[in-house]
Amino acid sequence: MATSITIDDALKARVQRLAGLRQRSAHWIMREAITQYGAREEARESFKQEAMASWTAYQETGRHLTRPEVRTWLNTWGTDAETALPECHA
Repeated sequence: MATSITIDDALKARVQRLAGLRQRSAHWIMREAITQYGAREEARESFKQEAMASWTAYQETGRHLTRPEVRTWLNTWGTDAETALPECHA
């Protein structure tokens, strides 16, 4: 599927400069930029949706861990005394 976009001369010059530096085509640079932007925005949206689901679950159940509980647990990571995730409580 062919798609075209209009960019100003300054952006076009920047893309062409990067293409030359990377020894790639301007098309490749633009495609890579769009691909990376899409992946970044999809990850951001996924994080947002997960956070909203967690917030909804907390509002419905009240189950949580306190900051000190999480900190204590995280401090065991990578040690011989590493522990499992503590149980959430209301």
